[in-house]
Amino acid sequence: MKRYAGAFYLAIALLVLGTAGCNNDSLPPASGFGSVNGVIVDAATNAPVAGAQITIDTILTATTDSAGKFSIDRVPSGIADYNVAAKGYQTVAASANVEPGKAFTLNVTLAQQPPH
Repeated sequence: MKRYAGAFYLAIALLVLGTAGCNNDSLPPASGFGSVNGVIVDAATNAPVAGAQITIDTILTATTDSAGKFSIDRVPSGIADYNVAAKGYQTVAASANVEPGKAFTLNVTLAQQPPH
């Protein structure tokens, strides 16, 4: 029985030491979230673009209102890939760094599609 007790305590000690090495305060928390909001406007007229679709990381979406404004809450922190698309405009695709607990402002100017 003593032999098993020693192995048990050794396993616990190794587990504690192994998980203590995983704490790195310089890394952002994996469960952190931020928000993304902004305005989408026409490049030629600076008029708001209503009905533009904003997609973040292929799953989070929002549609602009009549003032071209949108907001997306609970965006996972870190690098977020986004697309902004609207009928008659060229799609914009880029990335942004979303920080936990902070709002990221994403203002995008869309150029109209060239005539075919």
